[in-house]
Amino acid sequence: MKEIKKLLRSKIKDLKKQYTKEEKKELSKPIFERLESKTWFKSSKIILLYWSMDDEVFTHDFILKWYKEKTILLPCVDGDDLRLRIFEGMDSMKVGECFSILEPVGEEFLDYEDIDLMIVPGIAFDKKGNRLGRGRGFYDRLLSITNSRKVGIGFDFQYLDHVPTEEFDIRMDEII
Repeated sequence: MKEIKKLLRSKIKDLKKQYTKEEKKELSKPIFERLESKTWFKSSKIILLYWSMDDEVFTHDFILKWYKEKTILLPCVDGDDLRLRIFEGMDSMKVGECFSILEPVGEEFLDYEDIDLMIVPGIAFDKKGNRLGRGRGFYDRLLSITNSRKVGIGFDFQYLDHVPTEEFDIRMDEII
Protein backbone atom coordinates (compact mmCIF):
# COMPACT_ATOMS: atom_id res chain seq x y z
CA MET A 1 0.00 0.00 0.00
CA LYS A 2 2.81 2.40 0.89
CA GLU A 3 4.42 1.87 -2.51
CA ILE A 4 1.13 2.49 -4.36
CA LYS A 5 0.63 5.75 -2.44
CA LYS A 6 4.23 6.77 -3.11
CA LEU A 7 3.81 6.22 -6.86
CA LEU A 8 0.56 8.22 -6.90
CA ARG A 9 2.21 11.10 -4.99
CA SER A 10 5.02 11.12 -7.56
CA LYS A 11 2.55 11.14 -10.49
CA ILE A 12 0.60 14.10 -9.04
CA LYS A 13 3.86 15.93 -8.26
CA ASP A 14 4.83 15.63 -11.94
CA LEU A 15 1.41 16.97 -13.00
CA LYS A 16 1.78 19.95 -10.66
CA LYS A 17 5.13 20.79 -12.25
CA GLN A 18 3.34 21.41 -15.57
CA TYR A 19 1.81 24.58 -14.09
CA THR A 20 3.55 27.77 -13.02
CA LYS A 21 2.89 29.28 -9.61
CA GLU A 22 0.81 31.99 -11.31
CA GLU A 23 -1.26 29.41 -13.22
CA LYS A 24 -1.96 27.52 -10.00
CA LYS A 25 -2.95 30.80 -8.36
CA GLU A 26 -5.46 31.45 -11.19
CA LEU A 27 -6.78 27.86 -11.02
CA SER A 28 -7.38 28.39 -7.29
CA LYS A 29 -9.81 31.29 -7.73
CA PRO A 30 -12.84 29.28 -8.96
CA ILE A 31 -12.31 26.78 -6.14
CA PHE A 32 -12.79 29.52 -3.57
CA GLU A 33 -15.68 31.09 -5.49
CA ARG A 34 -17.45 27.74 -5.31
CA LEU A 35 -16.59 27.39 -1.63
CA GLU A 36 -17.93 30.86 -0.83
CA SER A 37 -21.24 30.01 -2.49
CA LYS A 38 -21.92 27.12 -0.09
CA THR A 39 -24.46 27.69 2.69
CA TRP A 40 -22.27 25.84 5.17
CA PHE A 41 -19.37 28.19 4.41
CA LYS A 42 -21.52 31.27 4.89
CA SER A 43 -22.73 30.01 8.28
CA SER A 44 -19.29 28.88 9.49
CA LYS A 45 -17.67 31.09 12.10
CA ILE A 46 -14.49 29.15 12.93
CA ILE A 47 -12.63 27.70 9.95
CA LEU A 48 -9.46 25.67 9.73
CA LEU A 49 -7.47 26.50 6.61
CA TYR A 50 -3.79 26.14 5.70
CA TRP A 51 -1.12 28.55 4.47
CA SER A 52 -0.42 27.06 1.05
CA MET A 53 2.90 25.90 -0.32
CA ASP A 54 3.81 26.63 -3.93
CA ASP A 55 2.37 23.33 -5.22
CA GLU A 56 -1.01 23.61 -3.46
CA VAL A 57 -4.29 25.43 -4.04
CA PHE A 58 -3.33 29.03 -3.25
CA THR A 59 -5.01 30.05 0.03
CA HIS A 60 -3.23 33.30 0.97
CA ASP A 61 -5.67 35.74 -0.68
CA PHE A 62 -8.69 33.82 0.63
CA ILE A 63 -7.35 33.88 4.19
CA LEU A 64 -6.60 37.60 3.95
CA LYS A 65 -10.09 38.23 2.57
CA TRP A 66 -11.96 36.43 5.38
CA TYR A 67 -9.91 36.59 8.59
CA LYS A 68 -11.57 39.77 9.83
CA GLU A 69 -15.07 38.30 9.44
CA LYS A 70 -14.42 34.71 10.51
CA THR A 71 -11.96 33.11 12.90
CA ILE A 72 -9.34 31.50 10.65
CA LEU A 73 -7.20 28.80 12.21
CA LEU A 74 -3.92 27.75 10.65
CA PRO A 75 -1.87 24.67 11.54
CA CYS A 76 1.64 24.88 12.93
CA VAL A 77 3.87 21.80 12.72
CA ASP A 78 5.08 20.59 16.10
CA GLY A 79 6.99 17.33 15.73
CA ASP A 80 4.47 14.81 14.36
CA ASP A 81 1.41 16.91 15.17
CA LEU A 82 -0.36 20.03 14.00
CA ARG A 83 -1.10 22.73 16.56
CA LEU A 84 -3.77 25.27 15.64
CA ARG A 85 -3.41 29.01 16.06
CA ILE A 86 -5.62 31.93 15.05
CA PHE A 87 -4.47 33.96 12.04
CA GLU A 88 -4.49 37.61 13.07
CA GLY A 89 -2.82 39.18 10.04
CA MET A 90 0.56 39.01 8.38
CA ASP A 91 2.30 40.61 11.36
CA SER A 92 1.41 37.52 13.41
CA MET A 93 3.22 35.11 11.07
CA LYS A 94 6.69 33.58 11.26
CA VAL A 95 8.49 30.93 9.23
CA GLY A 96 7.81 27.48 10.62
CA GLU A 97 10.64 25.13 11.46
CA CYS A 98 9.54 22.01 9.56
CA PHE A 99 8.49 23.06 6.05
CA SER A 100 9.47 26.78 6.06
CA ILE A 101 5.77 27.66 5.72
CA LEU A 102 4.52 30.79 7.40
CA GLU A 103 2.72 29.94 10.65
CA PRO A 104 0.86 32.16 13.12
CA VAL A 105 2.38 32.82 16.51
CA GLY A 106 0.36 33.12 19.67
CA GLU A 107 -1.73 30.94 21.88
CA GLU A 108 -2.72 27.46 20.74
CA PHE A 109 -6.41 26.98 19.84
CA LEU A 110 -7.71 23.93 21.69
CA ASP A 111 -11.51 24.15 21.31
CA TYR A 112 -11.70 21.62 18.47
CA GLU A 113 -15.44 21.06 19.00
CA ASP A 114 -16.01 24.74 18.10
CA ILE A 115 -14.50 24.39 14.61
CA ASP A 116 -17.32 24.62 12.05
CA LEU A 117 -15.35 23.85 8.91
CA MET A 118 -12.00 22.26 8.08
CA ILE A 119 -10.59 23.02 4.63
CA VAL A 120 -7.63 20.78 3.95
CA PRO A 121 -5.10 20.19 1.20
CA GLY A 122 -4.33 16.84 -0.33
CA ILE A 123 -2.24 15.23 -3.00
CA ALA A 124 -5.29 13.48 -4.47
CA PHE A 125 -8.99 12.96 -3.75
CA ASP A 126 -11.62 10.58 -5.11
CA LYS A 127 -15.38 10.37 -5.63
CA LYS A 128 -15.93 8.71 -2.25
CA GLY A 129 -14.25 11.59 -0.40
CA ASN A 130 -11.01 9.74 0.18
CA ARG A 131 -7.89 11.87 0.53
CA LEU A 132 -4.24 11.09 -0.07
CA GLY A 133 -1.94 13.37 1.91
CA ARG A 134 1.81 13.82 1.88
CA GLY A 135 2.32 10.70 3.98
CA ARG A 136 3.13 11.96 7.45
CA GLY A 137 -0.45 11.65 8.80
CA PHE A 138 -0.58 15.24 10.14
CA TYR A 139 -4.10 15.94 8.90
CA ASP A 140 -5.50 12.46 9.53
CA ARG A 141 -4.60 12.75 13.22
CA LEU A 142 -6.11 16.24 13.42
CA LEU A 143 -9.26 15.37 11.45
CA SER A 144 -9.92 12.30 13.59
CA ILE A 145 -10.55 14.35 16.76
CA THR A 146 -13.35 16.57 15.49
CA ASN A 147 -16.81 16.23 13.98
CA SER A 148 -16.44 19.40 11.90
CA ARG A 149 -17.36 19.45 8.21
CA LYS A 150 -14.26 18.31 6.32
CA VAL A 151 -13.69 19.74 2.85
CA GLY A 152 -10.75 18.82 0.66
CA ILE A 153 -9.65 21.28 -1.99
CA GLY A 154 -7.53 20.51 -5.03
CA PHE A 155 -7.03 21.12 -8.71
CA ASP A 156 -9.03 19.11 -11.28
CA PHE A 157 -6.10 16.80 -12.03
CA GLN A 158 -5.99 15.83 -8.34
CA TYR A 159 -9.55 14.42 -8.47
CA LEU A 160 -9.30 10.73 -9.33
CA ASP A 161 -11.64 7.75 -9.65
CA HIS A 162 -9.92 5.98 -6.78
CA VAL A 163 -7.43 6.89 -4.06
CA PRO A 164 -5.83 4.05 -2.07
CA THR A 165 -6.72 4.20 1.62
CA GLU A 166 -5.87 2.58 4.90
CA GLU A 167 -7.91 2.31 8.11
CA PHE A 168 -6.45 5.53 9.58
CA ASP A 169 -7.22 7.70 6.51
CA ILE A 170 -10.01 10.20 7.20
CA ARG A 171 -12.65 10.71 4.53
CA MET A 172 -13.77 14.19 3.44
CA ASP A 173 -17.40 15.27 3.54
CA GLU A 174 -16.94 17.14 0.28
CA ILE A 175 -14.27 17.79 -2.36
CA ILE A 176 -13.94 21.06 -4.25
